[in-house]
Amino acid sequence: MRKDSPVYMGPRLRRLRRDLGLTQADMAADLDISASYVALLERNQRPLTADMLLRLARTYKLDMAEVAGDGGTEQTARLHAVLKDPMFADLDLPSLATGDVAVNYPGITEALLRLYTSYREEHLALADQGATPDDAPDPVAESRRFLAARRNSFPLLDDAAEKLAAEAEVEGGLTGWLRARHNLRVRRLPSDVMAGSLRRYDRHRDAVLLDDTLDTASSQFQLALQIAYLEMRKAFDAILKDGQFAGESSRRLARRALASYGAAAILMPYSAFAKAVEARRYDVEALARQFGTSFEQTAHRLTTLQKPGQERVPFFFLRVDPAGNVSKRLDGAGFPFARHGGSCPLWSVHRVFETPREVVTQWLELPDGQRFFSIARTVTAGGGGWGAARVDRAIALCCAADHAHRLIYTQGQTTPEPTPIGVTCRLCHRPHCLARSAPPIGRDMLPDDFRRTRAPFGFADG
Repeated sequence: MRKDSPVYMGPRLRRLRRDLGLTQADMAADLDISASYVALLERNQRPLTADMLLRLARTYKLDMAEVAGDGGTEQTARLHAVLKDPMFADLDLPSLATGDVAVNYPGITEALLRLYTSYREEHLALADQGATPDDAPDPVAESRRFLAARRNSFPLLDDAAEKLAAEAEVEGGLTGWLRARHNLRVRRLPSDVMAGSLRRYDRHRDAVLLDDTLDTASSQFQLALQIAYLEMRKAFDAILKDGQFAGESSRRLARRALASYGAAAILMPYSAFAKAVEARRYDVEALARQFGTSFEQTAHRLTTLQKPGQERVPFFFLRVDPAGNVSKRLDGAGFPFARHGGSCPLWSVHRVFETPREVVTQWLELPDGQRFFSIARTVTAGGGGWGAARVDRAIALCCAADHAHRLIYTQGQTTPEPTPIGVTCRLCHRPHCLARSAPPIGRDMLPDDFRRTRAPFGFADG
């Protein structure tokens, strides 16, 4: 930057001063200028010259980039993303004005972002109302709501993970990093010695212990998970601070989800993974082989690629067992069936158990006309030896139909008629569905004294 090129960054200077815990008088004394001049700089009534930027960096031992900032690029991208919400559709919100607000009023921008996140949490809580008896807190629902309100995207963890991944590469991998940074050995022990644990951090013996029946992808994930717990504690606390949890169990489940997010981000660093998904056209199996991860881990990571300014296709992820129980639900796109998905038997995710490990694609349509594209496949947990317990589950990865052309799974296909599915039978008003298990709310059933319909229930027209 040339010395004669002044810039105005009053709000950023004010935030820097407050982050350092200084008054205007303190900063003035440190920089050898007057307090009134600091006040003028913070009100953008005086430019912050290159010489003053250098003085700030030297005085407070800051990186030059940290002082100059990114011009509010990330805040601008986040604010743009929020303002795309349909409830703002009737407002005239020019991009230039949004950028001005983010750059010049970062405090107000952060307040708006926090307010919107709280709104999303309350909105999702309303959808869950009455889901548990006697309004008892549901830790799983609260944890899912916490993730969904933030679209399962945590750039703070992505940035930290990229640095850790780069360090691990220098050390020859995660095992080398643990040895170099924390003096921890990695040991693989038989299941009977591990006593039911897949991973254990043994502080007394300076070791991370792994069950020796874990496959390579699972072992690497467990090591990455341990690194996330060692290195990202402060980031977890900062993210959870704004969450709304009724009990400690809810908070712990959310923290566990953040740790898993961090581990996946270490194994699949955001920038490299985001570049690879475009090159591979979202081919989950090919991506898994490239990054040495499992099919499920890779599909899980695809739901997190919503970092402002570097967004990829938004996905919804669902995992169910053969009985239809939902054991994991991740929403990276705000899909309308995110709160109840998995309950419609017409969705192929419930039928892939008939064709183990084969990817099954399907076009879907909800009662309101919204269309989506789904890929589903079975995955197996456990095993690793003769007689070892295994659990088969099915996972589905789903995106809006508008994005489907970017996926390799639609290559060379003509778009077929979509399968009509519902959010859940209680909310689906398709009267002729043969798979219906319960009548929808608000519809009166017809008596069958004189006529029995093909569908399980007949409904009055009104």
